[in-house]
Amino acid sequence: MVWLGYCYIRHRTIAKSRGKSNRRLCQAKGITIPIYSYQEIKNATNGFSDKQKLGTGAYGTVYKGKIRKGEWVAIKRIKHIYDGDDVDQVMNEIILLSVVSHPNLVRLLGCSFDKNDQILIYEFMPNGTLLEHLQKERGNGLPWPVRLTIATEIAKAIAHLHSMKPPIYHRDVKSCNILLDYNFKTKVADFGLSRLGITESSHISTAPRGTPGYLDPEYHRNFHLTDKSDVYSFGVVLVEIITALKAVDFSRRHSEVNLASLAIDRIGKGNLDEIIDPFLKPIQDVSTMNSIRRVAEVAFRCLAFDSEMRPPMIEVASELEKIKESNFVS
Repeated sequence: MVWLGYCYIRHRTIAKSRGKSNRRLCQAKGITIPIYSYQEIKNATNGFSDKQKLGTGAYGTVYKGKIRKGEWVAIKRIKHIYDGDDVDQVMNEIILLSVVSHPNLVRLLGCSFDKNDQILIYEFMPNGTLLEHLQKERGNGLPWPVRLTIATEIAKAIAHLHSMKPPIYHRDVKSCNILLDYNFKTKVADFGLSRLGITESSHISTAPRGTPGYLDPEYHRNFHLTDKSDVYSFGVVLVEIITALKAVDFSRRHSEVNLASLAIDRIGKGNLDEIIDPFLKPIQDVSTMNSIRRVAEVAFRCLAFDSEMRPPMIEVASELEKIKESNFVS
């Protein structure tokens, strides 16, 4: 009897969750993405085959597949949580990606709320994530010009989000959310935690959400989410690009577990050479090493504890573009 009661409640919860998703999708303005059936998604992934699995994260598993005999796409199957926050997060991503367009933001190509699943379909990025390349899980390492271009493209994408009216705060900028295509062109992904800013105010109040190691300490302390929270997270990504170290690593000394703290200490003391990725160290030309140091200075400013001391993202993007141009010209 208890089991039957559980099944009934679970069924009602799933139905309510799916109904809420469909209602919000119908009510949202400007959303024209295709809606696919569960069977189409299942066929595209060969029954969600492990052979087509691209990876699993905190919010679901991503598969590659072909929809209606088209090009390869990435299919994210959201974990079965069946609560209001889960539905809101999925709908939030659909709504936000439907109103923004930028060459360095991942494109949402469709969705499905059929059966018991919430599924999002994105353009397929064959070169995986920035994190995989920095950790040499893919390839043998990225040369500095490629890293600098990636950093510049990420900055431009986030600056574009912040320039929207109202602005959009990503809230989860990190290296595993940076996708790369065959030519290492960058696409910022995963907008489930993103929020619209409030034009009449400099911040919005919301409980801290994000990833340890990337989370703005001021936001964590006072719950005030601003554009500078993304700037801090991007600063951590910049340091990853320079060092190829993990944002959080408990194998490091206690004071160096957090990469931001480690970077602030070394850059502040003028000891950047101690943490530069060994893959980059054989580079002997002065212009490249100068370029790395200039990017480190930008990262240092982004990681300022006081958010008012951090530069706006448009300024960060402009500075990185200048560094990139001078690096390629030299």
